[in-house]
Amino acid sequence: MLTVAIGHSDDPDAYAAAKDVIEQCQTKLQGRSPQVGILFAALDFDHSLILETLSTSFPEMVVVGCTTDGELSSELAFQQDSVVLMAIASDTLAIGAGVGYDLSQDPEAAIQRAIAQARSGLNLPAEAVPSLCLTFPESLTYDSPLVVAHLQKALGDSVPLFGGFAGDQSQFQKTYQFYGSEVLTDAIPILLFFGDLKLGHGVAHGWTPTGERGTITRADGHLLQEIDHRPALEFYQRYMNDLLPSTEFPLAVWEEGADGYYLRASIGFDSETGSIQAIPLWPQNAQVQIARSSRDEIIGGARTSMQAALASYPGQRIEAVLLFSCCVRHTLLGLRTQQEYKLVQEALPQMPATAGFYTYGEIAPLTPNTTSRAHHSTFVTLLLGTA
Repeated sequence: MLTVAIGHSDDPDAYAAAKDVIEQCQTKLQGRSPQVGILFAALDFDHSLILETLSTSFPEMVVVGCTTDGELSSELAFQQDSVVLMAIASDTLAIGAGVGYDLSQDPEAAIQRAIAQARSGLNLPAEAVPSLCLTFPESLTYDSPLVVAHLQKALGDSVPLFGGFAGDQSQFQKTYQFYGSEVLTDAIPILLFFGDLKLGHGVAHGWTPTGERGTITRADGHLLQEIDHRPALEFYQRYMNDLLPSTEFPLAVWEEGADGYYLRASIGFDSETGSIQAIPLWPQNAQVQIARSSRDEIIGGARTSMQAALASYPGQRIEAVLLFSCCVRHTLLGLRTQQEYKLVQEALPQMPATAGFYTYGEIAPLTPNTTSRAHHSTFVTLLLGTA
């Protein structure tokens, strides 16, 4: 079984916050020693002090995690400037942690290192296949869809892959990743779970594609230059009554051969060249369509995500929940951001141990039993259990 404890503190002092989450987790663990911990923390804490304090109280627990754009838990719901710890113990699952360094320099080597480290010490046969991989990578130094593609390829297409990209409270300057007592940048920490782990997940956002589709006919990295051989900005304004690209009206993207679509939000444009910029790379020859939504529909995406996760969950009891929501949603919703967690809680009134954060990109399959991809503007729910 899984024994999962949540500690969540909004104390602005790093040491006090760490002691607070430790005490909360110790009470719930009832003497069990956690194997791994997942830590989500606001940017301005002394993260080294937090990790050192956790290590003193839980010497056998390996921590992975990252900085955020906001934190979520079953203890304090949505918070900013807080620290969340999910401590995990299991007598039926093997759980390993690893990290890859210099992700932007050699992503494949960094990922292989993380996987090898996570498997080491578990005394598993080489052919053992993970039942789940969680990751919380760097978001600003390398293209997020490529990170997910490289990691999924290294794991194998059958391995469920979930997580979120690290944030820095919407500064978009420098994010941090955690592994053990290390505070890192340009890194990819992972957890690998082996054993009979049941999971269900949901991916939703609340936007609806409208108007006609176009085809990306020219793109260069982060710049979407032409749609249907015309400037991308022209396509955008044709359906938006001359409104300018923004995170409020993302593009729905259908890659070649894909059944579903994902969202890509604009972070800028060039009125002279007509190009539109996004954080991830634009896929060549994909189809795109303007997506619209209201604040109520965006918030409702959180409920839809939880409902889909519940519908796909094969177990009898949910023992842990992880939530990954996009910083774009946080920005657009403002003071209404807290309503996302409330809707999730309404869909699952007896809320199990839950942790999550607002990300710079969510990692999940579009549908069950498919490979994972990087999402934006999206709410991802992951349910875990062993029974």
